[in-house]
Amino acid sequence: MTRRSPRVALVTGATRGIGLATARLLATREHRVFICARDAGDVAATVGKLRAEALDVEGARCDVTVAEDVRGLVGAAVERFGPIDVLVNNAGRSGGGVTADLTDEAWSEVIEANLTSVFRVTREVLTSGGMRDRNDARIINIASTAGKQGVALAAAYSASKHGVVGFTKALGNELAATGITVNAVCPGFVETALAQEVRAGYATAFGTSEEAVLERFRARIPLGRYSTPEEVAGLVGHLVSDSAASITSQAINVCGGLGTF
Repeated sequence: MTRRSPRVALVTGATRGIGLATARLLATREHRVFICARDAGDVAATVGKLRAEALDVEGARCDVTVAEDVRGLVGAAVERFGPIDVLVNNAGRSGGGVTADLTDEAWSEVIEANLTSVFRVTREVLTSGGMRDRNDARIINIASTAGKQGVALAAAYSASKHGVVGFTKALGNELAATGITVNAVCPGFVETALAQEVRAGYATAFGTSEEAVLERFRARIPLGRYSTPEEVAGLVGHLVSDSAASITSQAINVCGGLGTF
């Protein structure tokens, strides 16, 4: 099968942070990129910003926890650019608190957003998105170092990201004979709007300031700083490249040495 150029990439949760950095990087590397997020205004603004950088980007609103939205998203991407070669499952959310106090609804919301959505979008891309017929396709799931170790006051989040890692490894082995690779990227502490929300939550839980939480977290990182969204996107960029064709079913950290597992 002859590789298409440019390739088509779908990136979920791509209006800020890691998703935005990934969409921009792939577009600068001659991918036609279709993005989504829950807020239509944010999608339109991000598409406009990236097009102003002379990048081939389109997008649509999508809540990845809603099956109908996912079907519409993949259909729109295929209609605009054609069959999907690269999928980056980035959309997700934080979620924590004292486990004994979590409601069923709070638990389910995190699992739906972070784990079930990855399955749902991947299935749709493999089928109606045409990826199952492309023998050099790439699936990248943005997991977390919390998907390899437990994080206090984040049981739902840790469970969901452990699930993403397990799903990645299982699907990677399932699809290996087809030439489609499946990998997880596991960020540690990354400076994003979501990270600020997490620090605020821990500050409340610990009865301290957000600055104190930041210093506490930084002290755990051997490099002494948070990673950047661009550094996480850089690993995604490698994993979708030809030189990464033999890397599959892996969960690779981008964490400044925070995790050696």
